[in-house]
Amino acid sequence: MGRSQVVPRGGDARFGAGADDTGCSILHVDMDAFFASVEVRKRPDLAGRPVVVGGVGPRGVVSSASYEARAFGVRSAMPTARARALCPGAVFLPVDGAAYAEASRAVMAIFHDVTPLVEPLSVDEAFLDVSGAGRLLGSPAAIAALIRRRVAEELGLSCSVGVASTKFVAKLGSARAKPDGVIVVPRDRVLEFLHPLPVDALWGVGEKAAEVLRRLGLATVGAVAEAPVGMLRSALGDAAAAHLHELAWGRDPRRVSVEHVEKSIGAEVTFDTDVADSEVIKRALLELSTKVGVRLRRAGQAGRTVSIKVRMADFRTVNRSRTMGTPTDVAREIFATAWALYQALRPGDRIRLVGVRVEGLAGASGAVRQPELGAPEHGWREAEAAADAAAARFGRSVVQPASLLTGERMEIRPRPSVVPLSDPRSPS
Repeated sequence: MGRSQVVPRGGDARFGAGADDTGCSILHVDMDAFFASVEVRKRPDLAGRPVVVGGVGPRGVVSSASYEARAFGVRSAMPTARARALCPGAVFLPVDGAAYAEASRAVMAIFHDVTPLVEPLSVDEAFLDVSGAGRLLGSPAAIAALIRRRVAEELGLSCSVGVASTKFVAKLGSARAKPDGVIVVPRDRVLEFLHPLPVDALWGVGEKAAEVLRRLGLATVGAVAEAPVGMLRSALGDAAAAHLHELAWGRDPRRVSVEHVEKSIGAEVTFDTDVADSEVIKRALLELSTKVGVRLRRAGQAGRTVSIKVRMADFRTVNRSRTMGTPTDVAREIFATAWALYQALRPGDRIRLVGVRVEGLAGASGAVRQPELGAPEHGWREAEAAADAAAARFGRSVVQPASLLTGERMEIRPRPSVVPLSDPRSPS
């Protein structure tokens, strides 16, 4: 664990922990290099070494990199092969989803000890509204210090915190406090903090939009704020123009929402080499469907629409979906639909990637399931629920479809089930 920072990098005390936090009741807490940090916690001998977590195969992708690895240019979403070229001395580790989920639950528990108003954005970050915690725990900056101390002492991990009056500015603050720091943006200094930032700091400005704005001479957030709205409309359209204009002036009316509504749950796999064998693809779809079913039941959700994603060797990507009569969380039903969609697709090419997703989610307890004529009273759903119970006690490898018990297991990369309104591009 490195020395905690109380001011932003560069030593700007205007936004340090001692800045005026009056009215700054929104915190954005972001874990530092979360997956890599959990791995280092498991193996203390890795401390201080470059660690890269992600797909370890020839087509793997980096999920997380320690700051020692980032010094060599390694970044999330980078091909693992590129990361190996940049940092051949790094320790490359596969994703351990169970360990990260357990660490995430512990982190979120600390957040909920502070305030019930917690809005998770992903496994390693959340917004907190601490307006009701002041009498018991102190000022927002003091609460940020408390969270960072508890995360370090109880979990052996570090986090960075942005403290501000809006979600947008708090998230920017945490990104610029990394690693292991805190930034407080006083209400009367929001524009002072915001306007010098590069234009791609604005939510919704990706590479293409940033390039469009730079061609117009708008390289900073301040330049966007001062630009005529008509110019922004011509370049980006009405909705985007209005959105960016408001953010550029620090206006973000959204409050912390404790309701977390999942839109879909899915998983996908990238093959180490392009695949033409339909049996290999069928097995991959079965394993993916099994994982999606487990996640649906764990979340207490069921969905009516099953979709597949198929990426060809030339990177052409095709998506197909089918909506069923009743919601399901049963892997066998998900697989049957996914395989039927794939067979109807008849891609006829070598396949690079396949994915399975269930959409249109609702609470499984309230889902109405139409029984099939002649079907037994207890069927596949009960069998899979029993398998879940066995897996919880003995491990997932103990109970799984027989066709998955032979051959090498493929690396499955789950995709986020929710695309949050907040910008997912900030470093972690």
